[in-house]
Amino acid sequence: MKCMYCQGDMIQGTAPLHIDRKDIHISLDKVPAWVCSQCGEAYFDQTEVDAIQDMIKAVDLKAGKLAHPA
Repeated sequence: MKCMYCQGDMIQGTAPLHIDRKDIHISLDKVPAWVCSQCGEAYFDQTEVDAIQDMIKAVDLKAGKLAHPA
């Protein structure tokens, strides 16, 4: 696999991910990813993308409950 930006070789590794949602900041230090050996660009497989999207949905739900206590 080649990097879309620099055409470098992609290798399996990990990459950090930072998410900001509704005044909540989430930092994941090591998410499995394909990382360009030349420029460091990271690409996530569908499994990781699905997990990240599930986490964002949960954050949205929980953040809404924090902002509007019952």
